[in-house]
Amino acid sequence: MSALDAVKMAGNLIDRGDFEHASQILTKMPETNNLPVEIERWYLIAQIEQRRGNIDEAIKIYRKLLDEQPDLVKIRYELAQCYMLQEKWYRADYHLRLAMAGDDIPEPVKRNMMYYRYLVRQNKNWNVWFNFGAAPDNNINQVAGGEECIKNQWGVFCRQLPEPVSAVGYNMTLGGDYEFKFGQHWRWKSDANLYTNTYNKHEYDDLYFGMSTGPRYVWQNGDIWLAGIGLRRLYGWDGYNWSYGGKVDFNYDISRRWATGLNISFTNNVYDEFADYMNGQTYSANQRISYSFDASKYLILRGGVARENAASDIYKNWRYMASLGFGAELPWGFHVYLEPSISWTNYDGARWAVQKNHFTQITEHDVTQRYTISLSNNKFDIWGFVPTITFGYTRRDSNIKNRGYDKMVVEFTMRQRF
Repeated sequence: MSALDAVKMAGNLIDRGDFEHASQILTKMPETNNLPVEIERWYLIAQIEQRRGNIDEAIKIYRKLLDEQPDLVKIRYELAQCYMLQEKWYRADYHLRLAMAGDDIPEPVKRNMMYYRYLVRQNKNWNVWFNFGAAPDNNINQVAGGEECIKNQWGVFCRQLPEPVSAVGYNMTLGGDYEFKFGQHWRWKSDANLYTNTYNKHEYDDLYFGMSTGPRYVWQNGDIWLAGIGLRRLYGWDGYNWSYGGKVDFNYDISRRWATGLNISFTNNVYDEFADYMNGQTYSANQRISYSFDASKYLILRGGVARENAASDIYKNWRYMASLGFGAELPWGFHVYLEPSISWTNYDGARWAVQKNHFTQITEHDVTQRYTISLSNNKFDIWGFVPTITFGYTRRDSNIKNRGYDKMVVEFTMRQRF
């Protein structure tokens, strides 16, 4: 009997519920050099564990198979079902969305996938996240450095501009959300999130705390959440500003490959020290469109516009943002994500600045480019966390010379594995 015949026999035994004899065949047969046969063998072993209720063991096998061949639709689909059984809805959603983009999926399976996505949307009633890491930064104060000179009737006077400061930041993100269900469609959702970057030069320490709460409505292909929001920021461990307002989050699955989301928000901003200049409101709208190429590769397009009002015209501005991200689950357990982004900031009022050796009024216009690439490997799973390295480069060009800068950050983070 060939290895393929043995695997087929084991599959028939599993269909009849004879897990014991099927397991004996699959575990005692010698390993072959035929990759499709080995994948099917381990898939059937995972099926036995799954049907026996040993979900953790099944997940380990499915993960191992996907680490080697991330485009296996059937395996990713089964992994999603295991996470659903464990009520890990966010992980199930991630794998379902990738699995649905696979080719040659039978229609009954597609219908099941769509139904499961609806179940996930209905049941994603809580989530907790926790990431931590370190990030060396070569320009924490975001300055250009160099010299600035002014020419007048008495001669040329120069001053040294602040130089870029290098620092190492230790970052942490801690947050969670919970939904209280009123029925099949309506629920009340609340969330809270804490992010902090603590540097070896503590005057640059940064801390954000935010929370939001409000009603959420869920239907088969989408959801909408209307919430009140509150934000607090500390900089250098001193109060920086408060923000409060509201937002609308809308998500919709266009098809099995396409999905979109829209966030519209308003906040009133109150500053601790710069109230006379910066107090005001922020209005923003941001859209996200995602597309899954197949069971291992996806694209995320983001765009947005924001209006910031302030007490002083020199701080009032319009911002426009766009980014294009590409993510892929790769062989040998690697995951990569690349995202170039660009933003334009146009201020309303002119400020005094040095231009061509003269002190003059200039209305500031900035263009900021940012390029990031993140790389992780699932084979280094440590208590459910995966080490991730992110390299980021930022360049801001401004019509005011000393407002432009270059910046590089290398971030090492432990992130929850999906």
